[in-house]
Amino acid sequence: MSHARHSPLGRASSYAEHYDAGLLFPIPRADKRAELGLAAALPFHGVDVWNAYELSWLDPRGKPHVALAEFRIPAASPHIVESKSFKLYLNSYTQTVLRDAAELQQRLQRDLAAATGAAVDVRLTGPQGFAAQRLAEPAGECIDDLDIAIDHYGPPQPAFLTADADVTAEESLRSNLLKSNCPVTGQPDWASVQIRYRGPRLDRAGLLRYLVSFRRHDDFHEQCVERIFVDLWRRCRPERLSVYARYTRRGGLDINPFRSSDPRDVADNPRGARQ
Repeated sequence: MSHARHSPLGRASSYAEHYDAGLLFPIPRADKRAELGLAAALPFHGVDVWNAYELSWLDPRGKPHVALAEFRIPAASPHIVESKSFKLYLNSYTQTVLRDAAELQQRLQRDLAAATGAAVDVRLTGPQGFAAQRLAEPAGECIDDLDIAIDHYGPPQPAFLTADADVTAEESLRSNLLKSNCPVTGQPDWASVQIRYRGPRLDRAGLLRYLVSFRRHDDFHEQCVERIFVDLWRRCRPERLSVYARYTRRGGLDINPFRSSDPRDVADNPRGARQ
């Protein structure tokens, strides 16, 4: 029952107001990775960074509290969590009485570890930290203004990716033009994507055409980023590579998958203007 079609996504749902860990719906990563020809030895490390903006609970005297939450789910976890089920789960805290934010954090960590099969880092920011939140776009040179014609919008076309083996480059490129679709509901998912690499210099026009070729593609956020990484890794053969997509918010959650060939590479969490 872990296939996405069995999840609450795309269905009318009642919103529970009392804590229910059973609302979380895990989906195996293995099936989609098999489509990419990936086995147990993955060519990347990484994390899925989730941000929650609609989180509230009651203290023992019945007073509501609110917080922002950041979740880091390791890319090596056996499962992802379907996003609507995550929203329903977080909403189930609305009328739940907790001692304090520490108890909330502990429950979140426990339940998400059980759902994903891996330890999940949870960080809460209360109202005292709201004023310190800032907008920041992914670092790198934007390739969106390239003067090119595009007429292919799906399926993703790795043949667009080429690199000059005679020139070694080390650079960070970004685009705001990544769009894909939810594989269950068909709803559009919008993102900015950052590609950092060292190796044969990427053809920027081909890279932009490739990213736009996801425009009619149906897949979850995590799977799109892994496809981008694998296609770049196999076709352009960089020495080092990281791919980071910052998706816009839906249902009070944004999902930001990060994949890197270097296990020491750590994803920051800059909230973009569109998020």
